[in-house]
Parts: sequence; C-alpha cells; structure tokens
Amino acid sequence: MFKLVRLMAMIPVLLAAVACSSMNSSTSASASGSSRPELDQKARDAYRSLVATTPKAGELATKATAVLVFPDILKAGFLVGAQGGDGVMFGPDGKVLGYYNATALSYGLQAGAQSFHQAMFLMTPAALSYLNSSDGWSVGMGPSVVVVDEGKAKSMTTTTLQSDVYAFIYGQEGLMAGLGVQGQKITRIKP
Repeated sequence: MFKLVRLMAMIPVLLAAVACSSMNSSTSASASGSSRPELDQKARDAYRSLVATTPKAGELATKATAVLVFPDILKAGFLVGAQGGDGVMFGPDGKVLGYYNATALSYGLQAGAQSFHQAMFLMTPAALSYLNSSDGWSVGMGPSVVVVDEGKAKSMTTTTLQSDVYAFIYGQEGLMAGLGVQGQKITRIKP
C-alpha cells in the first residue's frame, strides 16, 4: 500500500519534470531559425479555423495591432500539470513579426491530456511593446487580458472593446478534467 501511495506522489513530479524539459528543448529548437514555414502554416490554418467558426474574431483582427497564434498547445496533468507550445505573431498585413513560446504549470484536482489552439489579439501598441520588451509575459501581469468564449464573442462590438488583449481558446481535442490553478508565461523566441 505504501509503495502505491509513494508511486502516486511521484507521478506529478515526473510529469512536471518531463514537461519542463520538453518545453525547454522546444524553445531551443525554435530559436534555431528565423523563419519556420511549418509553424507559420499551422498558425495560419489555426487562425483561419477561428475566423471561420467565430466571425467576430475576424472583425477583432481588423482593430488589432498584432495577433499571436499558438496552433498546438499541449496540456497534460495528474494533480500537477504542464502545458506548452510555440506560436507566431502576425502583423495587420499578415506578415510574421516573431515567434513565441507559451508555457504553464498548474496544480489541483486534474487528470488527462489535451491539445488546443490559442489566439491572442493585441489591441494596443503598448500591449505589443510590453510583450516584446519584457523578459517573458506572465499572463495576469501587465496588459489586461480577456478570455473570449462563444457567448462573449457574439456580444462584442467595436464600441465594447476596452481591453489590451483578447484571447480565444479553441479547437480542443482530448480530455482534461478537474480544477486547477495555473499561470501562463509567453516568451519571445530570439534566433
């Protein structure tokens, strides 16, 4: 019985260690080139998917200073969880402005694994400047972020846009159940 309890206690620690090491290798691999055609294409496809299913996102993009798209964020956890993925920032003209990495750790009653897309609409030059000048942006610190669900998206108008950043989480696959506390950090990948 004691061995089982000890094993169950070690699983979250091992999971977090593996997730963190894979995120670090992803970041260093990302920094190897200034152009990443495969990531660019995945990000463009994920963005098109968002706009096709949530037309308000397309309207939001016309007002945004930049759009940061993470096409594949992977999340896994058992009591302790981790998530991470690389993304591309696009300017209003669709030009690639840079590459970014998002990571997060969480703890709480949770179990499972899933992948999802995340798009962040940076509405002000100040939000873009903060992201690029800080040593990683811990979401919840700095510019205000509003997570947009389908209901909120339907009620958004150009006159109700008051926040610095709007984030859409979409395209979820897999199953992640439970309650957890987490914080996400976004860091620019410098070649």
